[in-house]
Amino acid sequence: MARAGGRSAPSRWRVVGRRLIVGGLAVAGFGAGLVIGTWQRACAANQCPSIGLLERYRAAQALKIYAADGRLVREIGEHHRTVVPLDQIALPVQAAFIAIEDKRFYKHDGIDYRRIAGAAWRNLLCLCYSEGFSTMTMQLARDVWPDELPKEKTLARKIREMQVALEIERTYSKERILELYLNDVFLGGSAFGVEGAARRYFGKSARDLNPAEAAMLAALPPGPSRYDPRRDPYSALGRRNVVLNLMRDQGYLTAPEAERWKAYPIVLSSRVDFADIAPYFTEWVRREVQARLGGEIYEMGYRVYTTLDLEMQLAAERHLEAQLEEVEVGSYGLYRHITYQDDLGERIDPGIKRDQTPYLQGALVTLDADSGYVRAMVGGRDYSDSEWNRVTQAQRQAGSTFKPYVYTAAIRAGIPLSHIIVDAPISVLQPGDTMPWEPQNFELDFLGPMTLRRGLRLSRNLVAIKLGQELGVRPVIGEARRFGISTQLYPGDALYIGSASVIPLEMASAYTAFATLGVRTVPLGILRVEDQQGNIVWEPQVRRERIIDEEHMWLMTDVLTDVIDNGTGSAVRRAGFSYPAGGKTGTTDDGTDVWFIGFTSELVTAAWIGFDRPQRIKANAAGGTLVAPLWAAYMNEVYESRPAPVPWSRPGDLFALQIDATTGFLATPWCPRESTAYEWFIHGTEPIEHCPVHDPLRGGIPGPARD
Repeated sequence: MARAGGRSAPSRWRVVGRRLIVGGLAVAGFGAGLVIGTWQRACAANQCPSIGLLERYRAAQALKIYAADGRLVREIGEHHRTVVPLDQIALPVQAAFIAIEDKRFYKHDGIDYRRIAGAAWRNLLCLCYSEGFSTMTMQLARDVWPDELPKEKTLARKIREMQVALEIERTYSKERILELYLNDVFLGGSAFGVEGAARRYFGKSARDLNPAEAAMLAALPPGPSRYDPRRDPYSALGRRNVVLNLMRDQGYLTAPEAERWKAYPIVLSSRVDFADIAPYFTEWVRREVQARLGGEIYEMGYRVYTTLDLEMQLAAERHLEAQLEEVEVGSYGLYRHITYQDDLGERIDPGIKRDQTPYLQGALVTLDADSGYVRAMVGGRDYSDSEWNRVTQAQRQAGSTFKPYVYTAAIRAGIPLSHIIVDAPISVLQPGDTMPWEPQNFELDFLGPMTLRRGLRLSRNLVAIKLGQELGVRPVIGEARRFGISTQLYPGDALYIGSASVIPLEMASAYTAFATLGVRTVPLGILRVEDQQGNIVWEPQVRRERIIDEEHMWLMTDVLTDVIDNGTGSAVRRAGFSYPAGGKTGTTDDGTDVWFIGFTSELVTAAWIGFDRPQRIKANAAGGTLVAPLWAAYMNEVYESRPAPVPWSRPGDLFALQIDATTGFLATPWCPRESTAYEWFIHGTEPIEHCPVHDPLRGGIPGPARD
């Protein structure tokens, strides 16, 4: 029974209900008005970007550097992206992204209203923002215009994004929108777009991905770091299988197919690319490209095809490091300096890069002799510690590797290899000095009269100095310049034995003239640069220059083969390298720089070992001991997968005569057998008199006649 003077309970509830309905309608009306007003004003005053710009939109793409065989070595830039047309993206990739990101992509007009309602209800239930409702078109709009549509959670920004999406859908086909989206989406690290991500994670193109791999890529956009399969494979696997389930539910896969691909393991590429290989080479190439094409190279998607041989590069890095470690552990005698491993353990901040390092360093570069193509370049021991490229930037004392320029100058002047110089002490008073300069041979001995051939074969300092004195310093400097040496060459007798500092890359280039019998080639690392459409924007040309005729150069090349066969470079033969080759060792007086520059008829390799701050490496450090074995081990591996190099053909105008190697004259029957040798001559340079020392008819030393 109702209480007197009061309303019944049902009556009160009806009043409350009416008020709630009215209030709700008022709130809804206000909200609708707010949304409508915001919608109408969202793009006022040109606050929304012009869709017309999308036609000219080119997603930023990193500079890509490729090896000679087309394998990607390094990408440089903020966005590691390769734009590909939709028909080069596998159908499972397209399906996977649609399934997880926008299942009604082909049905909506840029806005998925059903998804908006569902997301709003779920967000209301949890009183939080747990689910978004962006379609792929809306995501594309946000990614293409990040400044106009920043990722801030405001109603105005969201409405602008929706309006832009509607305009995109009215202007472009679904296929074009999907293509733009798949080439633009961020997928972890510095990978943008499915092509770059496919190569990053799986080492293959997006057109070759299977459904499991496609689902793995589609799993990444909400949290590229969280679902990174390298960082957290378990979370990545779970998320990938969610995508596969959605592909099954939406008809892209049958149930058995989905189960089969869910059981498929995550098989990642062993390396993202070859970015940890040849860092000194790729940085050298980057500088060359930037100097030519400017700073926009990091966004224009240029593709740089280089001369690099990856197998040779890997072998060069491995053998150089192995040899340096052998020196450090004492395999070549007592070593007293800090080792690389010791320094590595003592670094306070490994992220700090140094121009100069305290441990033993090395450098190696290999050129194709005929073209100058750089096939391998190791500019130092640890690029993460020091980016200083000791192949292209360092200037180090050449030591005896400079001597061939002195001897070539002599041959050019018509002096034959049979020319005799006495290996004996000298004392030279240099200008400005109070004490005479008294140079020594490395062995600290003197061997008396010898031919130029023997002097170079044994790398006798006194012979090179005396030959240089006969020629004069200007012809020697001129000869070095012909070989491409650009560094300062101070006049003086010390120049003849390598006191000048030289750049290793220039030295390798110089020795191509010996390998080619007179033609020097300029080092070249870039074959061509292409834009995104494959148009060639720069194609450097091979540069060759004949600096001496074949006959004269063959004589020098023949002597340098003698260095390896019988001289200071004989460690090459002892290490088992049996192919035709020439070369020259190099050691500075104080043992701070040791070299070996060797060549076949097709490849030239210059290798150097020393400290960034010059100091004695060890007692009796020598290029023939420390560097020649490195060259041999490296070249042995190189020629395991290459045809054997052909020997040099002797020009027909050269001829041989038997001489007495202690006098330089024609041998007589009375010359001791051990002092006679055959030597090659250019017409007009041969001796015409017989040895007077061993000719009793001319008052020489009598002796038994030889057969």
